[in-house]
Amino acid sequence: MIIRLSHVVAEDTPKGLAARRFQALVQSRSGGRLEVVVFAGARLYGDHDEMQALQLGAVEILAPSLSKFGRIGFPEFELFDLPYLFSDAASVRRITQGPLGQRLLQRLQRQQLVGLGYLDNGFKHMSGNHPLLQPEHFVGMRMRVQASTVIAAQMRALGARPVTLAFSETRRALALGVVDGTENPVSNFWTQRMHEVQSDLSLSQHGYLGYALVANQRFWLGLPQDDRDLLRDALGEAMVFGNQISDTQNDKALAALRDSASTRIHVPDAAQVARMRRTVQPVYDGLAKRIGEGWLRDARNAAQAG
Repeated sequence: MIIRLSHVVAEDTPKGLAARRFQALVQSRSGGRLEVVVFAGARLYGDHDEMQALQLGAVEILAPSLSKFGRIGFPEFELFDLPYLFSDAASVRRITQGPLGQRLLQRLQRQQLVGLGYLDNGFKHMSGNHPLLQPEHFVGMRMRVQASTVIAAQMRALGARPVTLAFSETRRALALGVVDGTENPVSNFWTQRMHEVQSDLSLSQHGYLGYALVANQRFWLGLPQDDRDLLRDALGEAMVFGNQISDTQNDKALAALRDSASTRIHVPDAAQVARMRRTVQPVYDGLAKRIGEGWLRDARNAAQAG
């Protein structure tokens, strides 16, 4: 049986490496009876069409960013896009590995999807062709964003113009000047060679980028229970592996970026971070109006529980 797993990032990112680990575990444990074929770098489907492809059964498993669930009827997932909600990976995992995270995954059944778990890619940083350390630095900039109402609102609050583009199109758009900057974990910034077209990276650590592993419901429920157990166990181990190397891959990418000396790297001070936090506060109010105060309260409580 061929099981297609599609994602949009490079193979040497945390998500790409976790997908490869899943592929190897399934091959070994099924004795080759089940074969996971991984399509990386948007080779099969990209940001614009991968969710529809999964719902139609054109691919069996996806690892989309959490932002993508908002546009198919699950705006609660945009909690993960809120700027400055999370202080570190542990605060993220108090949601993804707790009751709130499971509640979110269970909601996906309404769209014939099966939520299997979460995968980290670390924290996002701002890039452009000048430092982006405080609100006035963003005024008038065209910033590439994912298709997320929250992320677009964040950029508007900072005075920038959000431009929604597929991840696979971002580097070219930066090179051509279609957009002026973007936000990414360092591993994505490095593996997509954005350092060649962006002169400045500001280590803002303002937002989190994570993914959900999801399967087509008809495919999943059509499997024998033993095969579902095998896939779920292998995927669980692959996600633990991916989450363990997320920080490592970002640290390696940052070291490589520093060695390349192609991009200036900036670190905001405490006063600058405080100003940024205050400026984006209306983003919380806007999301609360769309999904209800209860979701925000639960997310804040879980993230800050440690």
